[in-house]
Amino acid sequence: MALSNMQVYNEEIRLRTIELLGQKLTAFNAGSGGAIQLIPGRWMGNFDKASFFASVAGAQRRVVRTGANATQAATPLAESELVGVKVAGGFGPIIFEPSQITYLNDDPQNAINSIAEGFADALLADQLNTVVASGVAAVENVPALVNDVSALTSGAGALTQTAINGAHAKFGDMSGMLVADVMSGAAYHKLLQKGLENGERLFQSSNVTIQSILGKVFVVSDIPALTDTSGTPDLYKVLSLVSGGLIVDGSSDIITNIDTTNGNERIDTTFQADYTFGSKVKGYAWNTAIASPTDAQLATGANWVNAMSSTKHTAGVLTIADQAQ
Repeated sequence: MALSNMQVYNEEIRLRTIELLGQKLTAFNAGSGGAIQLIPGRWMGNFDKASFFASVAGAQRRVVRTGANATQAATPLAESELVGVKVAGGFGPIIFEPSQITYLNDDPQNAINSIAEGFADALLADQLNTVVASGVAAVENVPALVNDVSALTSGAGALTQTAINGAHAKFGDMSGMLVADVMSGAAYHKLLQKGLENGERLFQSSNVTIQSILGKVFVVSDIPALTDTSGTPDLYKVLSLVSGGLIVDGSSDIITNIDTTNGNERIDTTFQADYTFGSKVKGYAWNTAIASPTDAQLATGANWVNAMSSTKHTAGVLTIADQAQ
């Protein structure tokens, strides 16, 4: 493997990563029922904004046909805005020695595939962890969308289908729009333990599993935002989403570089990548005073503002339960 070929291999790793990621996104989007959508397209700047006319349903009123014809205040037609935020990340550097490959008479493509596969898995995990953390924070910041049973005792505070159904009820007559429940592996097995049968496996990649149970898709992944051990008791969090409730886009914005270094006993080569993607929560607007946010900022509910007049038109609902029950 000639050192002059390293930049060629760099481009192959980048393209192979995008190819692998695209395959994973297609499978994931189909398996999750579209509740979490991972989209490769790009967008410019720190924020992605979409304006819409706010509801004028409040202009409906009762009319009294008798008596004086009183003056009626007008309802202004106003616009609201949904805002997604761009998140920046990196991968590597990954260090290896070119002579390791040539010494073993190995195919350089194997190294390319190994790095690309690892990068694609890491990027997919980062996207899911980030957008779910954003969704949990946004929804939990709206009390009307949260069914928190964790303070109840004698088993009433446990994670059950009843507790999740109580969260779904927060959407009232539009609860049928909730297509997927996102939970940790421990939470999922807690439900199985309480009598649910294992359903059809729809998708699996690394540390993400999607199941269909009782007609509802369960997205199972040990995403940090789905458990809370910061207080007492430890909590499970289950995020129930509508189609398109969470969106990751701009995931094809990937810059990679391979650098060969002299000066050591043997030649070293490092691979490194920078990437960005957008995190969007349906019905919410990100605080545009914060660009290139940290994980802590993304997981702060106050940074996601409900932009809809009706909570039924937002991303979904949240169940919070006691892990110990």
